[in-house]
Amino acid sequence: MKRVFLIVLDSLGIGYEPDAHLFGDVGANTLMRISHSEKFNIPNLIKLGIGSIDGVDYLDCPPSHTASIARLREMSMGKDTTIGHWEIAGIVSKEPLPTYPNGFPAEIIKAFEAATGRRVICNKPYSGTDVIRDYGDEHVKTGALIVYTSADSVFQIAAHEDVVPLDTLYEYCRKAREILTGKHGVGRVIARPFTDDNGVYKRTANRRDFSLAPPKKSILDALKENGLQVISVGKINDIFAGTGITESNPTHSNTEGMQVTAEISKRDFCGLCFTNLVDFDMLYGHRQDIDGYAAALTEFDRWLGDFLPTLTEGDTLIITADHGCDPGDTSTDHTREYIPMLMYNKNTSPKNLGTRYGFFEISKIIAEIFGVDFEVES
Repeated sequence: MKRVFLIVLDSLGIGYEPDAHLFGDVGANTLMRISHSEKFNIPNLIKLGIGSIDGVDYLDCPPSHTASIARLREMSMGKDTTIGHWEIAGIVSKEPLPTYPNGFPAEIIKAFEAATGRRVICNKPYSGTDVIRDYGDEHVKTGALIVYTSADSVFQIAAHEDVVPLDTLYEYCRKAREILTGKHGVGRVIARPFTDDNGVYKRTANRRDFSLAPPKKSILDALKENGLQVISVGKINDIFAGTGITESNPTHSNTEGMQVTAEISKRDFCGLCFTNLVDFDMLYGHRQDIDGYAAALTEFDRWLGDFLPTLTEGDTLIITADHGCDPGDTSTDHTREYIPMLMYNKNTSPKNLGTRYGFFEISKIIAEIFGVDFEVES
């Protein structure tokens, strides 16, 4: 029985890439930034070898490491969740997904208003917490939908759960997904529900992503076609629009994602368990919370210390990221960064693979482990 546990620490970049100037991200380094926090304590990741990866010269580096390690550079033109995960799974996006620094064009907004029967307010790039603070009252009074975007290719819809029930909000997202195709095919339509606590609006854990379908076959499809299981944890199913997935396990937090992954590891299956831990990005990177980010990585490291001993001879663990989101730079947006790859298997001698060009190196490793035919078109 062969099993691969692929865990994406969402946004844990390890230093800006050579083309970061094209994205306004020169100097970004998510891991280095949080390493200065007093909340930062990652002995298990250090033992695996994260401090021995190219460019990570600011962490303790033991004389040997227990995992094979690499620094991966992105080939796709983007720095967002969708493109990052797609490339990990073997799909290179040579053209960037559309972004809207001035808001969405009138024809998109008019079509969305007609489809939902509700007026749209905001329609600008905005911080997710700031937008409900600034537009929440108007939304609650009028029922108008808060539509906003960011530096990423996203169409986000914020609505109070008492004004727009979750099922209705999700249906509005599906309508938006139908509208946003072709040249306006954004990577994700995101439901951003919120409530209020003593007059202060707060986002809930009922977010949901409605992604653009991958344009090509991924390693997930290849595994599924070969009769292997592809079990998603967190928002993986949403990112791939359900393609290549045999079982989906939505979660609401890093803690829940780790718990679900540990439970799945107790099961007999042959295939891939693909986990995304989104809190690093959503709760800490975008909100410029260095200590919160460091504490979340420390929590993951503690969990990792319990998880590693449970792995069997046929198991491989791969820990990586999908982009950066430096919580100490001048922006709340994602950052164009290298990502780490740590691969642990009890039967494999650890190697330092240096720096590799292509997040898709991970898909190649997975294809080799399971002996499936899969080619990356780079």
